[in-house]
Amino acid sequence: MDLKARHAKELRFRMYGLVAITLGLLCVLALFSSVLAAGLPAFKQTFIQLQLDLPAAKLDKTGTRDPEKMKKVSTIGYSKVIRDQLQQNLKDAGIDFSKLDKKQLKNMISKEAPAQLRYAVLENPSLLDRPFDFEVLANGRIDGYYKGRVTFETAALDVMISPDQLVLADAMKAAGLLKTRFNGQFFYWPDASDLRPEAAGLGVALLGSLYMVIIVFVLAVPLSVCTAVFLEEFAPKNWFTDLIEINISNLAAVPSIVFGILGLSLFINFMDLPQSAPIVGGLCLTLMTLPTVIIAARAAIKAVPPSIKSAALGLGASRVQAVFHHVLPSAAPGILTGTILGLAQALGETAPLLLIGMVAFVREYPSLSPDGIFDPSTALPVQIYNWTVRGDPAFVERASGAIIVLLCFMITMNALAIILRRRVEKRW
Repeated sequence: MDLKARHAKELRFRMYGLVAITLGLLCVLALFSSVLAAGLPAFKQTFIQLQLDLPAAKLDKTGTRDPEKMKKVSTIGYSKVIRDQLQQNLKDAGIDFSKLDKKQLKNMISKEAPAQLRYAVLENPSLLDRPFDFEVLANGRIDGYYKGRVTFETAALDVMISPDQLVLADAMKAAGLLKTRFNGQFFYWPDASDLRPEAAGLGVALLGSLYMVIIVFVLAVPLSVCTAVFLEEFAPKNWFTDLIEINISNLAAVPSIVFGILGLSLFINFMDLPQSAPIVGGLCLTLMTLPTVIIAARAAIKAVPPSIKSAALGLGASRVQAVFHHVLPSAAPGILTGTILGLAQALGETAPLLLIGMVAFVREYPSLSPDGIFDPSTALPVQIYNWTVRGDPAFVERASGAIIVLLCFMITMNALAIILRRRVEKRW
């Protein structure tokens, strides 16, 4: 082959590589664009601004302002009060709502609003019999109207909303009674029922994921590093250690759902640990993460030049001292990178958590004490799954927003791995 033909072939090879990279980047860009387009509206929410003057005679029938006695008034009672107060606010603003009946007017406001107001009053009974401003969630369909999900045409066919309600919403927005702003509650509110997509948040899922990542870090890292050090530096080279190495490599390729089946059998059925608890999810993810971190740690230890250990031994250090004082610190960047990538993988897993029952609807936050790892909870990827299988389009929007949050965590952890590696790595 002459020089000209060889250069042409190299040029074609480079072009093939450039085309492949370009196509890959375009696919990633299309994916991120679709996720951002669908998920960014989840970080905004429509609220109704009300001027409330709550009647104490209805909400505190004893007149004692005792929260325990005031708890006898249910959210139904607060719902009627909110409806009446909304009517009064519309009259004061000169807005015509004669085309709507009482039920349609009440449905303008989220079903979460009575619970919000009840909680605020029980926390501060002095709110009764005095005017104050209070912000409540608008109905999910009203919120969808200002995000482009709902139109007058679709509203005419929807039993949950009507065109007249959208007209009233526009009038309220013009009068300053309704506004769409950043939805900070999305990050700390718990999940909501199928009837209240506008109130659904990531609070429980984020806390559950945090608990599981901590469990994985506490268990997987020490076990993985110790296993890697033993296999690489102290274990004899025989058929038994070869069998262990083969099984570790095989476990790294096992589908994650298999670890969910193992967790269901071992931790729930045999050890009788509670379902939907972060401790069970953390243990399952620990089993799944161990092979990955072990392989990364072994590769990092192998990459350390043998001369480092030889020099330490030559100066009189014992084998243990040479490994833990010289080899292991030199391998720390690679071990750290493998650990962070393993944690990122664990954070994004869904299948094992579905099998151990973390798919359940969880409204209450797990405790912040160590006992919280035994409380019912969910995880971020499972929460995304739960929202995508619900019928309301607002939940799909919430799921896309949660995907953005999860991707941000993933990107942050991967970037952290790269930064830490470059900061502490040694070049030989």
